Amino acid sequence: MKKLSARRRHPLAALVVLLIALAATGGLYAAFAPADKAQADETAQSLAIEEGKKLYTVGCASCHGTSGQGTTDGPSLIGVGSAAVDFQVGTGRMPAQQPGAQVPKKKVVYTQAEIDQMAAYIAGLGAGPITPTEKQYSPKGADIAKGGDLFRTNCAQCHNFTGKGGALTNGKYAPSLEGVSAKHLYEAMLTGPQNMPSYPDGVLPEQEKRDIIAYVEEMNDPKVAANPGGLRLGGLGPVVEGLFAWIFGLGALIAVAVWVGAHTAKAKKS
Repeated sequence: MKKLSARRRHPLAALVVLLIALAATGGLYAAFAPADKAQADETAQSLAIEEGKKLYTVGCASCHGTSGQGTTDGPSLIGVGSAAVDFQVGTGRMPAQQPGAQVPKKKVVYTQAEIDQMAAYIAGLGAGPITPTEKQYSPKGADIAKGGDLFRTNCAQCHNFTGKGGALTNGKYAPSLEGVSAKHLYEAMLTGPQNMPSYPDGVLPEQEKRDIIAYVEEMNDPKVAANPGGLRLGGLGPVVEGLFAWIFGLGALIAVAVWVGAHTAKAKKS
């Protein structure tokens, strides 16, 4: 016991205990740390980028340049981020069939796995908006009423206040939002495709984007769209409704004016 007590009081005893503790901690970390998983994730990401580059070279490079730098036929993709790729390719807008005032939505030609690979490659060209997770764009628990206010303030000028879309200048248009997925709605707000302004989180926070998505989905609900009371206001789009007002509204005013003029002339004669 005296010998053990003497060893405990040795000046190097604390240092020896510290070294043993550090060695044990390092051993346990090496044994239980997810090194294999991290390495596997890194390998998978590298493979995705490599495959994405191959897909990009075949389907996109002719317009956007071999390194995404852009050409006279397509803008630069450096810094657009994975969210823009997921939206444009995931809605079939890209690859574009032909140049025009606006690229329309069409049938998707790539699988989601291929889209993810291209998005990984483009994201590596420069930092940009990241593809959102389901938690970010899910409208579950969102405030539909607030979303309606936000939509009418920020979106209705182009998309119509029920999301039916409308015409813009020079052959451009705001597309209908009917049938657009929550993910693509979020990505459109985040990236601002084509003529649409972008709404990053600093301008339109994540929760407010979810509120808008909830409102759009409510407007697209079959029970709401059925509208048993008759044709709902805002259901045809601003251009059609404006034309209706001009033809029938102005026509009715002209008819009334003619009627009043005719009866006034008869009254004067009599």
